[in-house]
Amino acid sequence: MEKMPLTVRRAIELMGLYFLGSIIIVGQNIITPLLMAFFLAIMLLPVYRFLRNRKLGEALSISLALLMLVLVLAGLIWFFSAQLSLVVNDFPQIRKNVTLHLNSLSAWLQGLTGVSTARQVELLNQQNEKLLNWAGGFAGTAASSVTGIFVFIGLLPIYIFLLLYYKNLLLRFVFLWFPPESHKQVEEVMRESEVIIKSYLGGLLIQITYITVLLGGILLLIGIKHAILIGVIFAILNLIPYVGALIGNLIGVLLTLSSSQEVWPIFAVLGTIAFVQFLDNNILMPRIVGSKVKINALITIIGVIVAGAMAGVSGMFLSLPLIAVMKIVFDRTSNLKQWGVLFGDEKPKYSPMNFPVFRLGSRKVQKKLEVQNEIEPTDKEGKPTPTPPKGEDDKKEPKE
Repeated sequence: MEKMPLTVRRAIELMGLYFLGSIIIVGQNIITPLLMAFFLAIMLLPVYRFLRNRKLGEALSISLALLMLVLVLAGLIWFFSAQLSLVVNDFPQIRKNVTLHLNSLSAWLQGLTGVSTARQVELLNQQNEKLLNWAGGFAGTAASSVTGIFVFIGLLPIYIFLLLYYKNLLLRFVFLWFPPESHKQVEEVMRESEVIIKSYLGGLLIQITYITVLLGGILLLIGIKHAILIGVIFAILNLIPYVGALIGNLIGVLLTLSSSQEVWPIFAVLGTIAFVQFLDNNILMPRIVGSKVKINALITIIGVIVAGAMAGVSGMFLSLPLIAVMKIVFDRTSNLKQWGVLFGDEKPKYSPMNFPVFRLGSRKVQKKLEVQNEIEPTDKEGKPTPTPPKGEDDKKEPKE
């Protein structure tokens, strides 16, 4: 491929991306559970290896690791059921509060537009048929989605068990795709990917826990009803970069509106969420996950939207670890380095238009960019590598 003209190589890359996207869209019901199982299997690897070191059989070690995962998921489902039952018990009061807020909104619209409450009700009645048709279509979609979720959950443990059981066979299959001289690079990519995935997903589990405790605890002290439920919903939705936080804010406001006749709790919820998010984004999460691989915000948002369009909500959850793994592969592949640069957060301090050194993909320039952007370089095991001392040419910064 290196002997091909540059334009032909770029065209093949773009065609490859197109066909990869088409395959994901067509086969999302097969690919999405496999990807989720792959990430969860990597998370269970430390437990599996611990049990294997205790001389337990391979099948028994995998089964015990899976049992631990099932117990954690069962605990989450029980917790959600308990919280939702509290909301259902408060339904009469919620209905009364919603009616009160709708009346206030109607009065505000009448003062703003001059349209009377009776006319507003008449306009709503005219839209009833459309709303009922939309609700019927939505209910049908939701029913099919619930069926798909049960199939998804049923396949996950089977996939995880088989991926762990046949991991050595799958690794051999991967190595056989490449010539022997590339095996060292392939090994580095796989080791680094494992470290990144475990670091990222492990960090997310910790993130869900402390956001739930911190946000739910503060809201509970303030006196917000369903505080723990708001904390859990926001913590889980926050796993979807940017988009999830917006949806979490909206759900928090709606739950607060429906459980209170006053307006101040809304500002209390929004202010608390903003405070917790600030702590999470700037202090807690960087220390937990670290800075082994940084993805820029533009690619993160595009990745979340594209993954959501291609594979639904599960695609949005999987988008960031997938992009991180793709960046690792691109950085290690000479023909695809430019995609690794596009995905990364190693922003040059000076313009490549004025300083040609930043147009190069050399390792020296890359290390300099990592230092500038406070990205911690790592070795093939994922451990931090010492930063080399500044040379004479590093002291002379180019001037724009």
